[in-house]
Amino acid sequence: MPRRQGYALLIALVAGTAALAAVVAFAGSLLFSGPRAKASAAAAGPQNNARGSAAPAHSSGLWLATWAAAPVLGAADPNHDQDPAHRTIRNVVHTSIGGNAARITLSNLFGTQPLLIDNVTVNTRPVTFRGAPTTTVPAGREIVSDPVVVPVAADADLVVTLRTPTARGPVTVHPNSHQSSYVETAGGTWRSTSWRYLTAVDVHSPNATGTVVALGDSLTAGTGSTTDANTRWPDILSDRLNGRYAVVNQGIGGNRLLRDGIGQRALGRFDRDVLGVTGAKTVIIALGINDVQGFPQEKDPQRITDALRTMTELAHAHGLRVIGATLMPYDGYRSWSPAQNAVRTQVNKTIRAGGVFDQVLDFDRDMRDPAHPERLHPAYDSGDHLHLNDAGYRRLGSLVDLTDLVRVRPSSDAL
Repeated sequence: MPRRQGYALLIALVAGTAALAAVVAFAGSLLFSGPRAKASAAAAGPQNNARGSAAPAHSSGLWLATWAAAPVLGAADPNHDQDPAHRTIRNVVHTSIGGNAARITLSNLFGTQPLLIDNVTVNTRPVTFRGAPTTTVPAGREIVSDPVVVPVAADADLVVTLRTPTARGPVTVHPNSHQSSYVETAGGTWRSTSWRYLTAVDVHSPNATGTVVALGDSLTAGTGSTTDANTRWPDILSDRLNGRYAVVNQGIGGNRLLRDGIGQRALGRFDRDVLGVTGAKTVIIALGINDVQGFPQEKDPQRITDALRTMTELAHAHGLRVIGATLMPYDGYRSWSPAQNAVRTQVNKTIRAGGVFDQVLDFDRDMRDPAHPERLHPAYDSGDHLHLNDAGYRRLGSLVDLTDLVRVRPSSDAL
């Protein structure tokens, strides 16, 4: 299965005619309905976190998230100095599962004024919102598109193109994506590693039966991995699942459990970034190292494990299974100290003892240097002694037990 389909190949799909696109869009409005489609009508109301997974009318299969990225911050966009009428954003995302239709979520969470979007396509197929080609997303809100009939390949690059002709406020972005996207202006096209406004792509899948959500920090987001290689550990897990289950990466570099900073703290974003994911059945939590090593440093290991336990309880209340990871070593990184390493060690001891997660992924045990247990194994170290290289992320992705991943929780359905 190809690891990556080239951006140029996707753009070549423009050869489709406008007439065909119009027919496809009309067919989508006739064939598809459900909670996510209705959510777009409620954009002016409270932010919609529910990700309905009901199958479309007259069709078998499920709506599942094939990709997602948590909104992180509101950024000043240098393109605002250009003629906005000629600004087009091409977000390139990598799918986990395929399907026969798609719908997207656009966020203006960090905007300070309404966001007008007057043209949206998925792989050149036009996207509508309540049947209209344009939409306005209120400040602080998100909107879900109508379904569009478009073939979406698994484990492939997908291009979501949108034009924002009057945007002047902060741009809601997910930076450090480790994926090349593009912004076209009157002055030319330039590359970006931030996803703009786009926070989710759902597909209607006739084969997959659930979504696995990876909630984490830079070690989940893929810091240290090769750009455009899709070697983050959730990508590796997705490859191993081979289209049976979707995997979405909700990692934010620098994210913490207990404090806002780079992105909203994990406890605060859990509802949106886990429970709000379409078809979520299992969450893998890999968080806490930034609370240990980042400033201000958390001195009480119990506060970290209590926060992890709280997220498990939230997930259980919605029928999700929870897998959690121990905290990997980082001796050699600039903020390492014996005292904070003792905090990390105690957090791991509590996790291993049980009662925090349904299943434990012992990242610490598997990624440390046997000769120096407080350090990462040299074969997996990106060079800064905290983040991993491609080989390290491949190793992490291989550690998840697929049999246990899909085990039934007593109070919920099978994944």
